[in-house]
Amino acid sequence: MRRYELTVIFPLEEDQHRAGRELLLSDLAANGAEIEKTDETGDRDLAYEIKKRRRAKYVLFTLKADPAKIAVMDRVFKLNANILKYLFVRLED
Repeated sequence: MRRYELTVIFPLEEDQHRAGRELLLSDLAANGAEIEKTDETGDRDLAYEIKKRRRAKYVLFTLKADPAKIAVMDRVFKLNANILKYLFVRLED
């Protein structure tokens, strides 16, 4: 298992944020990812407009996951309408 940072941008609306986060956490658990740390960085202005939004909530996850499962989670996260953007970054050991 390798360590990754996952940055996720959620909409500001509380119901969309909660639904997107719950679905994201269940998808991570279903694919065997172990969340080490969660850091909510709060509401921020976006550098450019995403889906007609100028502000969003940022959440940073540090996790351990199988590299083969990252591609699977990538496909699943694209289908989650409550996630504006996300990015997996592999951490050095």
